[in-house]
Amino acid sequence: MSSAERADRPTVLIVSEVTVDGRLTIHPGCSSKELMQFMSHEAEVFLHKIRAECDAIMVGANTIRIDNSYLTVRHVPGKNPIRVVPTARCSLSPQANVFSSDAKTIIATTKQAPKEAICALEEVGAEVISVGERKVELRILLERLYAEYGVQKLMLEGGSSLNGQMFSLGLVDHVLLIHMPFIVGGVDTPSFVGAFSSTNIHDMVRLQLDNSYMCGSNLITEYTVLQNDAI
Repeated sequence: MSSAERADRPTVLIVSEVTVDGRLTIHPGCSSKELMQFMSHEAEVFLHKIRAECDAIMVGANTIRIDNSYLTVRHVPGKNPIRVVPTARCSLSPQANVFSSDAKTIIATTKQAPKEAICALEEVGAEVISVGERKVELRILLERLYAEYGVQKLMLEGGSSLNGQMFSLGLVDHVLLIHMPFIVGGVDTPSFVGAFSSTNIHDMVRLQLDNSYMCGSNLITEYTVLQNDAI
């Protein structure tokens, strides 16, 4: 069943800036903003245009802790998407920018999350939902976003671990990469997809290149995920 035919979850688009060697940052623990400062203005505007076209935007908790992003729409007219952050124990600072009043924020957590941590995030306006016992069940999360919040198009901005989990569950429909003309290297430097690896050629996630073009000084490539079943 193609993403367009799905009736149980949003269509998922991963958008990411990547170096030539597929890295997301300069070194482990480094904010992606260090690389994004070299993104052309045209590509930055394009990124925010995509955000404005999506109903929700999801990033991993570690990305929030490192980048402290607002995840709002700037540079172009448009509404802010719902912000979604999976975190098994609600381990985020209530002072993080993702809790600004600019947009609704949903924290997807588990039954293992301490009550005081849940209350702290609810006090700054977040809506906390439980979608798992010990780990956030991403498939259930997407189904709830679709059914309860009307999310039809979800933008995923990583990081590496969350990208890998989503691919491993067959929950990614499209990929859009903003290429940065650098080689970073490093064995432990976060790559576009982590927490998942193919054991043979049959396990690889197959993509179809749909489009490629320049946006300012950045190459953009767009893909459709062909293999969209759980791996």
